[in-house]
Amino acid sequence: MRYGFFPGCTLESAAKELMLSTKKVASALGIELVELKGWTCCGASHIQDVDDFLATSINARNIALAEQLNAPLLTVCNTCTLMLRTAKQKLDQNDELKAKVNQGLDKIGLQYKGTIEVTHFLWVLIKDYGLSRLKKKVKRPLEGLKIANFYGCHILQPPHIMGFENHLNPKAMEMVAEVLGAESVEFDQRLACCGFHAVFPAEKEVMKLTGINCLSSKKAGADCIVTPCPLCQMQLDMYQPDAQKDVREDITIPVLHLPQLVGLALGFEPNELGIQRHIVDAIPLLKKRLVLV
Repeated sequence: MRYGFFPGCTLESAAKELMLSTKKVASALGIELVELKGWTCCGASHIQDVDDFLATSINARNIALAEQLNAPLLTVCNTCTLMLRTAKQKLDQNDELKAKVNQGLDKIGLQYKGTIEVTHFLWVLIKDYGLSRLKKKVKRPLEGLKIANFYGCHILQPPHIMGFENHLNPKAMEMVAEVLGAESVEFDQRLACCGFHAVFPAEKEVMKLTGINCLSSKKAGADCIVTPCPLCQMQLDMYQPDAQKDVREDITIPVLHLPQLVGLALGFEPNELGIQRHIVDAIPLLKKRLVLV
């Protein structure tokens, strides 16, 4: 299995642990990730408000780089997936726009053809790799670990662009967790927004939302939150101490990236997956719940 890998800006900077864990997990599963040479930022869900044509063009270029590899384009970021799939849908449904974008790409020796799929690591585990195959790779079943699956908006919305599963009642995260041996808990904020993209213009409101998200998970009995999006992970982990200031109850709860959860089940130790980089320390919990070195 071979994919053109679009890491996105976050994995190059603030979420280096996700780059580390994604590569380790992919290698252990026999999934080849070929990082796109010269990829650029997807626009982070904001660029289209300034220049929609530019947003489409830069992501057409990113997709064209994957087309050169003749491989599907894989990301581990909800927002990158949304931006890339949005551009693809616009181009595939509008020949005039596609021609205009390709006029620009032609100057750098690229052409958008629309021949490859844009997918997400979570979807690959289920659709391409297969849960039965994943289950056979589990070396350390995550029995006794209760997790709150926090999907994040952009892997579900809008459904006409994302469309992997029912956006009102998704099951992908729970299906993966079950195969790994973990127990998924039901909680009110499972499909809520993390607030990442509004943290600067609406900091007070977003901190309140972060507190609600963490407290909801904790009250439901979860040991930790798991999310398929690095931006959600950063918001819920990095800003958790700030959110605590306005909440009377203790909201402290570790937040893991999905590949880290998979990696633990494959037998990797927390430090091998970069879990020590998190703001809220997850390692004491993992030592308590799992058999770790």
